[in-house]
Amino acid sequence: MLVLERIAITNQAALPPGVLIYHQEAKVDHSDLTSEKEDLLPVSEKECTFDNAMSFKYGGGIAALLRLLSRKLLRSTLLLWFAFFANSFAYYGLVLLTAQLSDANRSCTSGQTNVVPQKDVNLYKDTFITSLAEVPGLILSAVLVDWFGRKALMWFMLFTCCAFIGPLVLQQNELLTTVLLFGARAVAMGSFTVLCLYAPEVYPTSARSTGVGIATAIGRIGGVVCPLVAVGMLRSCHQMEAILVFELVLFLAGVACFLFPIETKGRGMD
Repeated sequence: MLVLERIAITNQAALPPGVLIYHQEAKVDHSDLTSEKEDLLPVSEKECTFDNAMSFKYGGGIAALLRLLSRKLLRSTLLLWFAFFANSFAYYGLVLLTAQLSDANRSCTSGQTNVVPQKDVNLYKDTFITSLAEVPGLILSAVLVDWFGRKALMWFMLFTCCAFIGPLVLQQNELLTTVLLFGARAVAMGSFTVLCLYAPEVYPTSARSTGVGIATAIGRIGGVVCPLVAVGMLRSCHQMEAILVFELVLFLAGVACFLFPIETKGRGMD
């Protein structure tokens, strides 16, 4: 009650009339609530009863997981899982491509394969330049997210990333490679940022932390798998195949974002 009173004083508002009570077996009659109190209860009584029953029967975590796979949230959940996997795969892959493309071009041109990468001043310079791409990527996503909307901005950035790395299926000179990776990393960072903003807005409070946590964990799997492509295939002089894998993953991620059933721009949290 003291906390609520401090909140009311801070916001220069009055608390609704009534007394706070707590009893595990007490049942609240929602029909007697005033309209002012009903505004404090955005979830319907039926949903509350369902969530409480699920939590009591299976435990909080299992109940939240079952709700993620319910008919209402299944499509969003599966698409989010793939989107997190693909964004993580692409982001960490682009970080590795900066170093690996330079080494692959040098070793494959000389006819060698499986060469251990050598230290190169230009490599550090290219890595530094492409890392700076994250700054405009973050700014771009922050400026455009409430203009285009979450879904449109994500698929637009993912398809743009496809366009940036497309020319890398063939060996390019160092300057062009750095420019293309700079652009790709900027939009990949922007897409990942918007995705992390979008995911919590999709889920209701009862399943939000579980939903976002599982999606983030699946994204980490993408980060673990990507070195097999970015490093393994490039060191074996399969640059075209490696880039095509990234193109496919990014394209499918863009399609997944396009198919999200909910646009959360301007939408209240459930």
